[in-house]
Amino acid sequence: MTSGEALAAECARYAAMGWMRGTSGNLSVVVERDPLRLAVTVSGRDKGELTADDVVVVDAEGRTDDPVRVPSAEAGLHGRIAAVSGAGAVVHVHALAPVVAAEHWPDGVELRDLEMLKGFGRRAHDDLVVVPVVPNDQDMRALGDAFEAGFRKDVPALIVARHGVYVWGDDLRQARHRLECLEWLLRFKVETRRDSR
Repeated sequence: MTSGEALAAECARYAAMGWMRGTSGNLSVVVERDPLRLAVTVSGRDKGELTADDVVVVDAEGRTDDPVRVPSAEAGLHGRIAAVSGAGAVVHVHALAPVVAAEHWPDGVELRDLEMLKGFGRRAHDDLVVVPVVPNDQDMRALGDAFEAGFRKDVPALIVARHGVYVWGDDLRQARHRLECLEWLLRFKVETRRDSR
């Protein structure tokens, strides 16, 4: 399967979950490490209808030489996350639970003693996970700086307040599994917040 086919298939899955409404969200996979180059979904397309051709290769700053296909405006943040974390894939969706969680815990969302943490790559008990939250910004360098300032190798996620969530992994499959588990964890946290204040 090509990078374009894999990205289109993942986008269709997330769109069906309601996590990529309209043309929102973007995904990427690393296609070359040195220099860093990523295949990123194009801007302005319904993510449930992407084809293998709806991707563009960008550099670590999110720039492309492609005269036709326009990468997501957030491609530069994908590049920064891949460079800093060593990830092979980065997914960005607009699931509601992470955004609501960031409203309640703008300094970071604490998770502990939940079995689903195993799917996020952490222990189910005696392990505090703090998912970082950063303010939204249209400047990808500013967002990248905020990401890097709070980056922890053992927390493969970033919530951008009033925007969405980024999760990464070695490949698209691992990133998806982490995202699915994190969304559940954050939904649990939000729905039980009265008990956890």
